Formats: sequence, structure tokens, C-alpha cells
Amino acid sequence: MGAQDDFDALLPFVFEHASVRAALIRLSRTSREILACHPYPAPLARALTETVAASALLASTLKLNGSLVVQLSGDGPVRLSLRLGNQWYPHMKLVVEQAPDGQTSLFRADTHDRHIQVDPSSKDYAAFCELSQKNQSLAGRIEAIWESNALPTFKSFLRNDLARRRSSQS
Repeated sequence: MGAQDDFDALLPFVFEHASVRAALIRLSRTSREILACHPYPAPLARALTETVAASALLASTLKLNGSLVVQLSGDGPVRLSLRLGNQWYPHMKLVVEQAPDGQTSLFRADTHDRHIQVDPSSKDYAAFCELSQKNQSLAGRIEAIWESNALPTFKSFLRNDLARRRSSQS
């Protein structure tokens, strides 16, 4: 690769009549510099560079006061998590995971606060409820933006699956 090919770029574009927004990203320089730090095995190097690209794409579309922290985990297909922490709650994550039908990947904002509940008699109950409402509102806005940009979310998958099942029963 010559010096003229060693650059980073992000080029957003729109398919006007298809209601699709997309972006072309090239991270030649950034990827080279990251991969030069350690002798990563090929599968990890690929996942790492794809994650950097996904992070850059996400950061270019969201206007959040927070940080992105990448966490890869999984047993089988890789589930990608990007931490979207915000001023109220640092644990919210963007999750990209395989759809239940195994045909595509879905985007989901995981607030992590629906798995627990504070005792209603606790002095922290009202504050927890307020935090949970803020998180759910923010997650809903994020997912609505993704859907408006034609990104498949878990909610859109469920709506489409329900519509498909209803039409097959008719």
C-alpha cells in the first residue's frame, strides 16, 4: 500500500428514492496504527478493525454527551457492545446481535436497568424510577433514529415478524 492509500475518511451518502442513508468509511491509517501495537491473531484483528469502523460510524450519527467503550463478548456468533454511557447512567450500551431468525443483525440500546428493581419502600426508589424513565426515553429516541435511518432494531424486527405472522394467518 502506497502513502496515497494510507488515509482515513468518512463519506455519508443517501439513496434518495430508497429511503436509505449510509456511509462509506475507510480507516487505513487508523487500522494500521492499531494493528501495529500487538501481534493480533487474524480473526481478532478483523473484529477489532470492524469494531473501530462501527464505532466511528456510530459516533458520526449520534449526538450524545458521553463516551463509547467497546466490549466484545460471545460464545459463538460475536455480539458487539458499544458503551453509550450518558450523564445519568454510564452503563447503557449499543448492542448489535443476531436476530432470532438468524438472518440478520439487529441494533438495540440496552439500558441495563430493566433487569432490576429497587424496593418501593427504599429511599432510592424515586430516584431509580426517574433514572429508569430517562434511560428508556433516551433508548427510545436512539432506536427511533436508527429506524429512521433504515437500521434494523429489535423492535422493528418484532413488528415485522408480527405483521408477517398475521398475514400468513389470513
